Amino acid sequence: MTQRILHFLWSIRRCSPLPAASRSCCFKPPDLPLPPEASENESLVESLSSMGVDLESARRRQPGVLRKQLTNEQGLALFLQSKGAEPKAIASIISRFPRSITRTCAHLEERWTLWRNVFRSDREVVGVLSRSPESFFRSSDNTNLEQNITFLMSLGITRRDLHRLLTTAPRTFSNSVELNRNMVELLQDICARLGGRDPRAFARTIISRNLYIFIRSTNRISANVDFLMRELNLSNAEALGLFQSHGAQILDLSHESLKRNLESLRRKLGSLGCGADHFKAMILNYSHVLFLSSARLEQKLDCLLEAGVRVEQVVQKPKVLDFSLDSLRQRLARLNRLGYDFQKRGIAVLDSSKKRFSAKLQRLGSVEE
Repeated sequence: MTQRILHFLWSIRRCSPLPAASRSCCFKPPDLPLPPEASENESLVESLSSMGVDLESARRRQPGVLRKQLTNEQGLALFLQSKGAEPKAIASIISRFPRSITRTCAHLEERWTLWRNVFRSDREVVGVLSRSPESFFRSSDNTNLEQNITFLMSLGITRRDLHRLLTTAPRTFSNSVELNRNMVELLQDICARLGGRDPRAFARTIISRNLYIFIRSTNRISANVDFLMRELNLSNAEALGLFQSHGAQILDLSHESLKRNLESLRRKLGSLGCGADHFKAMILNYSHVLFLSSARLEQKLDCLLEAGVRVEQVVQKPKVLDFSLDSLRQRLARLNRLGYDFQKRGIAVLDSSKKRFSAKLQRLGSVEE
């Protein structure tokens, strides 16, 4: 215990230009900015090196951190060790997000408590930090984090979805609460405009299906909704169904990408003899097809058609286009060797997991892989 206390006191001593052991547990005063040409703090570099930090990685990511005179790498290490993190994981966290060493001990304790209100255990939080240190350290405003968590929970957002937002789209919690509220209000207004009966549930559903919605602009979401309504000639009921299902994820595509990919799909289907009804049906069946670029769309459709698949079959089951071109070619080749007839049997076999596809081949008499 005595050694631990001495270690902690050593970690918070004020930095001096002499011994490398003299590292600090606080911030450099904001009124003393370092000049751009300032060299790296040799004491800090030595301290990080002794911890196993990848200095080259740190320099690439946030080089200014290595010039700071007051940091808290030892305090951070002790804190994370107390939560169950291994030294190797701590070194990796600092290597990938060097600004983590600028957080005070008090800040770390407060932020950890907020995260633990969402996560079930310290081990779970450590696991997230090990995979994505940015999600925990990117923002330094704990008050804003707490307010955003409170706001989202007031909407009925589940802890599971809060967990997913924190780990997948942490920038959500860097936004001001007002900015996030504006997005929710837009989603609720869209629902009301389309005749939906429960705007709050509509907003929750879209947030659950599109974790990146809060880091897009309301202008983009609004423009994409209007564009899809107009170009697909959607009824209110069709629009509500689309946006509350797979269509939620295409709302945050850049508006230019959405227009370009939609026109590419329309043109390709038209060249294959498909009319507006087929075009609309394909998107309503699986709007993720709009993530495909013109080149990839044409390659995948041509691959399927050359194997004997009818375009109408793809329109009804467009999820087959999710597979990579190589995967499609491999599956089609194996089915071809078995004399598989897509006209009689359909294409559902293509839209299956690797395990189910292999099982289907075995039932069809394929040789063991």
